[in-house]
Amino acid sequence: MLVGLYTVRIKLGILGIEDYGIYNVVGGVVVMFTFLNGAMTQATQRFLNFAMGQNDTEQARNVFSISFIIHILIAVLVVILAETIGLSFFYTILNIPTDRYTAALIVYQFSVVTTVIGVLQVPYNATIIAYEKMSFFALLSIVEAFLKLGIVFLLAIILFDKLMVYAFLVSIVGLIIFFTYKVYCNRMFEVAHFRFNKDKTIFRQLASFSGWSVFGQFANVCRNKGIEILINIFHGVAMNAAMGIAMQVNTAVYAFVSNFQTAFRPQIIKSYAANDNIYFTRLIFRSSKVSYYLLFFFVLPLYINADFVLQMWLKIVPEYSVMFTRLMLIYSLEIAISGPLWMAIQATGEIKKYQIILSCLTFANLPLSFLFLYLCFSPVWVLVIKIALSVVIFIWRLSYMKERINFPVIDFLHEAIIPILIITGISCLAIYSFSTLFIDWTKLLLSCIVSTLCIGSLVYLVGINKQEKRMVLSWVKSKIFKEKY
Repeated sequence: MLVGLYTVRIKLGILGIEDYGIYNVVGGVVVMFTFLNGAMTQATQRFLNFAMGQNDTEQARNVFSISFIIHILIAVLVVILAETIGLSFFYTILNIPTDRYTAALIVYQFSVVTTVIGVLQVPYNATIIAYEKMSFFALLSIVEAFLKLGIVFLLAIILFDKLMVYAFLVSIVGLIIFFTYKVYCNRMFEVAHFRFNKDKTIFRQLASFSGWSVFGQFANVCRNKGIEILINIFHGVAMNAAMGIAMQVNTAVYAFVSNFQTAFRPQIIKSYAANDNIYFTRLIFRSSKVSYYLLFFFVLPLYINADFVLQMWLKIVPEYSVMFTRLMLIYSLEIAISGPLWMAIQATGEIKKYQIILSCLTFANLPLSFLFLYLCFSPVWVLVIKIALSVVIFIWRLSYMKERINFPVIDFLHEAIIPILIITGISCLAIYSFSTLFIDWTKLLLSCIVSTLCIGSLVYLVGINKQEKRMVLSWVKSKIFKEKY
């Protein structure tokens, strides 16, 4: 998280607001064509984890091989779409400064290469997560972050066009990470050896699951990248830079919780496959709460000090960056709660109705954002709409889980949502009242300390049940008196 945030600062300073905005919006066009890959990512992880939950190694091996074939086909399709529809979109729609057209086009091509590498990496990534080798996953994530930081430092001494060189080096880093995943998986996991497989049953299962997931992934890409393109059309690349900064901050902060959720995703799917309903439900409750609490520790002081932090961090702060950042942090808190819910729905494999409704609600971001921007509303409204619709989607998820797996919604609200609301309300009121007495560094440091103590105390008193308190106390005692155990 820290390396990622520091990298953004150096990158913005070296590239400048205009080139930074160009990189974000041009890369966004390519990412629009990866919705098929997103759907297959979910399918691969679900069926690998399900097979392992049933202790069926042969089935897991077949899933890996067939998913790899499908990802090769997806990579080819991404290239075709990017070099036809994508290029047409680049030339006719995007608002790129004339003197940067050539550089932007080269960045576009390197973005295609980076995206294709990411598509082919998915089966290996899914295998590592399925086997819960989180130490390697974490180590490689840290290595990748430092490699990207090294790229940015290298740009300072590069005499060529820095934007083009940056896009090229990012694709090289992607290639290095891909081969590292491949070598590790081939050596460590028997199932990760590709073999040609004609099992039509598995192919149909993967295709059916991912087929319905495509709707949700397509809507998600349209929402995220479509909004960036709309902002580019109505407000230019400078506003894309502001949105890009907000997204980078949110990505860096949320990565802490995202990796935590990655760790428990296999357990959710495996417990469902093993018909362990008690553990399955308890895991959803706990993971939703803990995801929110972990993120809230970071979000609250960052939200209150966003203006000072961005100024200290970036030096050059594009207009609207502070407000965009604050709204993205609010959005990420809601997503932290929802993560275990959609993982549980995927575990069931019954996602047709869920994906259709989800896709419609997600895609609604695009026409609503266009309408508000066309009517000359502030660009801030695109994120307000995003937050409002995410709340509606959260309610839909609970309703669907109640219908499909008889999920105890009332218990979930009582044990997870109500404590979250209480902790959030009291913490925000206390920290905001306290922070108005100070400014700058004093405000930042004291708000971090006070918010940590306040949130930590409230989580223990209100946010966890008696059994979880006993678990916490047992863990603390084992660390304090480690030598006695």
